[in-house]
Parts: sequence; C-alpha cells; structure tokens
Amino acid sequence: MLARPAIRQEAVSTSALEGTYAALDDVLEADFLKRNQLTASVAEVHNYVEAAELAFEWIKERPITVGALEQLQKILVRGTRGDSPEAGRVRTTQVFIGADGGRVTDARFVPSPPGDQLRAGVDAWASWLTAEDTFPLVIKMALGHYQFETLHPFNDGNGRLGRLVCVLQLAYHGELRVPVLNLSPWLEGRRRQYQDHLLSVSATGDFEPWVRFFSEAVRAQAVRGVEKIDALHDWRDEALTLLLGADVRGVAVRIVEDLLGYPLITATPTAERYGVSYQAANTAIRRLVQLGILEERTGRRYGRVFAARRVLNIINAA
Repeated sequence: MLARPAIRQEAVSTSALEGTYAALDDVLEADFLKRNQLTASVAEVHNYVEAAELAFEWIKERPITVGALEQLQKILVRGTRGDSPEAGRVRTTQVFIGADGGRVTDARFVPSPPGDQLRAGVDAWASWLTAEDTFPLVIKMALGHYQFETLHPFNDGNGRLGRLVCVLQLAYHGELRVPVLNLSPWLEGRRRQYQDHLLSVSATGDFEPWVRFFSEAVRAQAVRGVEKIDALHDWRDEALTLLLGADVRGVAVRIVEDLLGYPLITATPTAERYGVSYQAANTAIRRLVQLGILEERTGRRYGRVFAARRVLNIINAA
C-alpha cells in the first residue's frame, strides 16, 4: 500500500533532478486521467511511475539486465523529446552533458563514445552489478551508480534509470521488500553536490567522497522513510478513531484504511475497488468530507477528485 505514493514521490523528485517538474497531487491524479488529458510534464513523470512499477515486479523474478533496462528506458522517454528511433536500445550516437544547445567543447562531461566498447562496458557493468562479491551493498550501489552515469548508455533517461537501479539492487538482494526508499528527494536538495561528486570521481579517481555522500543519502532517506511510515500509521489510527466516534462504518472505513496508498480518490474507481454501487461510494466519500478527512480539490461538479490532505502533507514533507 505504501509503495504506491512512494514511487510517485520518487518520480516527482527524480524527474525534477533532470529539469522536469510536476506536483505530486497531479501525478497521483494522472491515474484517473487519459494520457491526452495530462500536461507534457505530468505525462513524462508518470512514465517513470510505469517503468518503476514494472521494474519492481520484474526484480522479484530476475536480475538486472541490459535488456530489461532497455525496455524501461523506452517507457521513460515515451512521448518526450527523447523518444527517438534509438529509444529502448544502447545508444549509437555520441552524447555529452552540458547546457541545452551548447557545444561539445563546452560540455561538463563527455561519456563513452558509441560502439562495441560502450556495449561491452554496459554488459560488464550489468554482470558486475549482480555478481557475488565482498562489497557492502550500499558501497556497491554507489560504485554502480557512478559507473552507469559515466557510461551514459542511453540517449536520454540515464539519470532517472540509474537512480532506479540503486533501489532495484536493494530489492534484488532482499534488503528492501517494498520500494519505499526514495533517494531522489535528498539528492534533489543537493543537486550541485550530487553532480560535482560524480564528476570529481572521473577527474581525480578518488571514490571515497562520493561513496560517503551516497551512503549518507541512503542512511538519511531510510531514517526519513521510517518516520513517514510511522506518521502515516498514526494518522490512520487517528482517522479510524474519529470514524468510530462518529459511528461511521462500512465502505467509509475501508476507504480510510487505504488512503495511505490512495490519498487521491474519485467515486467511480472507489466503487469498483470495494465492490459497491456508485451511490454507496459517493455517500461514503461525502461523509469523509464532512468529517474533514477528505477535501474536494477540483471545484468541479463532475469528475471530482478528493484528497486526504494530511496524508499528502506527510508524504510531501522533506
């Protein structure tokens, strides 16, 4: 249940690190809308949601492979400027990292050239990533992330994909059963340090400052994640106590129990989720609005969306 908003929060922050911005509320609401109803930025952020949810299902049964990453990258760039004939495969053209429209001579970093050497490097990286060795897992995540970003195997989406791989490593090794660890919010607040540490490894060959920085991101976000989960459970207990005192039963109670995973709801999907009529779902939602648990966020008469604002505030808290 908690994985759903966590993946969407990670989608918002990992996309912001690459210059694509969307509000968490809008990304959650996207689940109720058709793709042609989404803004370009929300659609791009939601691509990450689709890729991550697929990846966390895959990792239960298979290791991280180049083929899997190619499929995920194709989803990430669908309908964006990165959606080129090269989408979904290791790049065959040279790229560089710098200001949009800049020249390669002004680039901050120029990754490996395309060709057999790049492909061999990506294959070797994937094999090393899942090989048994004596590296502590967090250190291996840091080293693997640096190497992936240095190879820069795709024309677009490398940063988002590389950060997703870090959490997939934890899941693959059984250290994270539910994908609730979000590294990108911490990195987003330290964007320049993040970029500078990666570049410094290439410039100096000294991995220690980068490994320390990355390890602190994992530690801090693990602690923050536990705090958020505790706060969400406290909120749910408080809300259920409020329902009990108001003698509210039935589907309204079930809705509140699930608001941690579905903090934005609409009447029709709610009726379908709980196997009740539209009228019953609408009545339950209306009662939750009266109790202050939900609020309507669109101002529309039809197609209304209801939000558990306190749940969203907890999820969004830095």
